[in-house]
Amino acid sequence: MKILIADDHDLVRDTVVAFLDREADLELSSCESLGAALAMIEEAGPFDLVLLDYSMPEMNGLEGLERAMAANGGMPVAIMSGTAPRAVAQDALDQGAAGFLPKTMGAKSLVNAVRFMMAGEIYAPVKFMTEVVEEEEHELAKKLTERELEVLQGLCQGLSNKEIARDTGLQEVTIKLHVKTLCRKLDAKNRTQAAVTAKDAGLF
Repeated sequence: MKILIADDHDLVRDTVVAFLDREADLELSSCESLGAALAMIEEAGPFDLVLLDYSMPEMNGLEGLERAMAANGGMPVAIMSGTAPRAVAQDALDQGAAGFLPKTMGAKSLVNAVRFMMAGEIYAPVKFMTEVVEEEEHELAKKLTERELEVLQGLCQGLSNKEIARDTGLQEVTIKLHVKTLCRKLDAKNRTQAAVTAKDAGLF
């Protein structure tokens, strides 16, 4: 059975491959981005299972999941993450993901989850999915002003500065300043990374 593992962190990718490589009947392929994964699916797929890192390049939240599911011809595609909250996991499952795998899983649990999904079942760790979430202001949101949150939401929607300015009634130059401040507060190199950080944290 063929499995594709896509993760931009070499250590994580190599560890997952090592865990699964012990299974004699599994043929493993790996890559470091969504674009590379889609190319491999087109060239060598469909795969019996595709595992995608939620935060790797080009994923753009769960859009990458949809693209991979379409490319893999109805065969199972699952999300892996070490930081995504329960809300993201639930959204992924609602969109048709075969499962959600926390990167904290041990080798035996990972193998069991993979075989479960390849058998056509949906996998999600019960403890993670039923964990009580406190109804308090999001930690990330506490760092930002109301206006900055509006601009950040626009970034998460893929809007340009001009479009965000139109929606908020602000000048485009003001939006540029807010984007610069957001990148600093979120420790992001650019607007795309700021949006990914917000989505990964479940803010939007």
